[in-house]
Amino acid sequence: MSNDTFPIDLGRLKPLRLDPRVTTLSDEAKAVLKHNIQICRDAIVFFTALAGAKGLAGHSGGPYDTVPEVMIVRAFIAGGAPIVPVFYDEAGHRVATQYLLSVLNGDMPAEKLLHYREYGSGLPGHPEKELTPGLAFSSGRLGHLWAFCNGVAMANPGKSVILLGSDGSQMEGDDAEAARLAVAQGLNIKLLIDDNNVTIAGHPQEYMPGYDLTRTLAGYGLTTETTMGEDLEALHIDLCRAFDNPAPHAVVIKRPMAVGIGKVEGDIHAHDALKTDVAIAYLENRGGYDDAIAMLKAAKPDKSPLTYRGSSGEGKNRDDFGKVVNEILDGMDEETRRASVRVFDNDLEGSCGLHHIRKKHPEVFIKAGIMERGNFSAAAGFGSSEGKQGIYATFSAFLEMIVSEITMARLNFANVLAHFSHSGVDEMADNTCHFGINSMFADGGIRPLHGEDATRLYFPADQYQFSACVKRIFKDPGLRFVFSNRAAVPDILAEDGKRFYEGRAFAPGIDDLVREAKNGGGYVVSFGETLYRALDAVTGLREDGIDVGLVNKATLNVVDPAMMARLAKAPWILVAEGWNVKTGLGSRFGSHLLRAGFRGRYNHIGVHIEGCGGLWQQQGNQGLDPDGIARAIRALA
Repeated sequence: MSNDTFPIDLGRLKPLRLDPRVTTLSDEAKAVLKHNIQICRDAIVFFTALAGAKGLAGHSGGPYDTVPEVMIVRAFIAGGAPIVPVFYDEAGHRVATQYLLSVLNGDMPAEKLLHYREYGSGLPGHPEKELTPGLAFSSGRLGHLWAFCNGVAMANPGKSVILLGSDGSQMEGDDAEAARLAVAQGLNIKLLIDDNNVTIAGHPQEYMPGYDLTRTLAGYGLTTETTMGEDLEALHIDLCRAFDNPAPHAVVIKRPMAVGIGKVEGDIHAHDALKTDVAIAYLENRGGYDDAIAMLKAAKPDKSPLTYRGSSGEGKNRDDFGKVVNEILDGMDEETRRASVRVFDNDLEGSCGLHHIRKKHPEVFIKAGIMERGNFSAAAGFGSSEGKQGIYATFSAFLEMIVSEITMARLNFANVLAHFSHSGVDEMADNTCHFGINSMFADGGIRPLHGEDATRLYFPADQYQFSACVKRIFKDPGLRFVFSNRAAVPDILAEDGKRFYEGRAFAPGIDDLVREAKNGGGYVVSFGETLYRALDAVTGLREDGIDVGLVNKATLNVVDPAMMARLAKAPWILVAEGWNVKTGLGSRFGSHLLRAGFRGRYNHIGVHIEGCGGLWQQQGNQGLDPDGIARAIRALA
């Protein structure tokens, strides 16, 4: 596909200049606008679905939705309106819009779109400044950009600043603070909010009664319009009002998600990359896209060719979390469940396994929207008395957002079992802003006056250890953080070929000797998804005559005295992890070794550079594949 031509002719777009001071849209301008919108929507359907067909996931519905407002404002800019020519978007998963604009602006060829989310393409799942030609900003995580754009507006007096938003991104608490500053300072910022009543796990109007963007934004003091996004004349009038007003101004744009795309219109599944059959049906209905359809039919998933010694099979721990919790809840009567447990979902139930709990035990499940900070505190509040606990789950990257709430929960001696999935970088095509690599931030507690800090961080290695871990720690007091990966992980095998963790009880705070260095050799200390890769490296080096052992440290913030005594006698130690080399286990493990009397050579490897897109390639990009780990071992041994 590297030499293919982009099969939708974007050169057919027609130039259009509009003046926001003129609210009347001529028939000719309206026809051009409709023409341009349709071509851009067709292109987005095609290249986002193509990524999905290649197993790279992605997002179709959001960028498809916002094309009308983007095309109108682009025409304002072409007409000379004083607007900063950047379409800032606080919903970064809609990055297909940004990549399409880069092509339309001449910053890259259309053929680049054929490689959306691929490894090394420079087109990751969220906007990253300096990585993609023509891209002027990094979106960061959902709902984090408005405050940044306030500063952009201050730096560009006399010009409007565009911020694309959504009903999902506006749930984040950052936006409330940004709104107050924008109003207080009279900033020339324009919020164009796609209110399509869809987030990943449901419809906000159903699971969050009372959530009304028009009333919320008007309450902050913004001039706020509400319009129907597919009525081009009405949308144009309200956008004219916004951009002809130097004050902060919001336009809440109502439409069903993926309007006009067959069976997925208004459906939550349109949030993700469209399924191949849906995209093909859409393009067939449009007509004239035989080459695009052929590409979609020919696309195959990009599967890893790698195999690993010392492990076999696979388990999906992030999904298993809900199944394991259900087993525990099944052992309680309904009255006890209602009285003692609440489960808080952050709109990621399918990604973190909580959908299993919602289906089987809805009496304890709360569909709590995209509000990570508040929901963690709510979970802690529920679990702030003996015999009760909150259960909470989201992506590991978002742990950074709730560090203050973790401290408050700790100070209140709350009981929270928190599952953070999508840890590390493995199979993270969403790329750097979604890397879950600073999770040791959760271990920031100090010893209270009346006991010990009960905070615990656990990262089990495979499905058997994961299940045993969750069952063992479920009733423990304090804050318990359990981590899993987006990718499936294989089962760790013992030297006799049997599953190492099958039937083995989990002991918090105890490290496991997966392979012993029998002749005075050094050790690799690892955990999570890096453990099986380290095991492959260790296996290969032992075959080459290098004496090396392997330790699984599944409890990350507690020193195991017996294991530390063993490691302190070794000639060298390497920590290999999928977390940040600056903040992860390796950044503190050397100090633990020194206190135990270690006098050997030490190094730690982890995530240290921005992402490269793609899936399984992310680990190798960080030097955390078996070859990279083996190189680090050889440098010490």
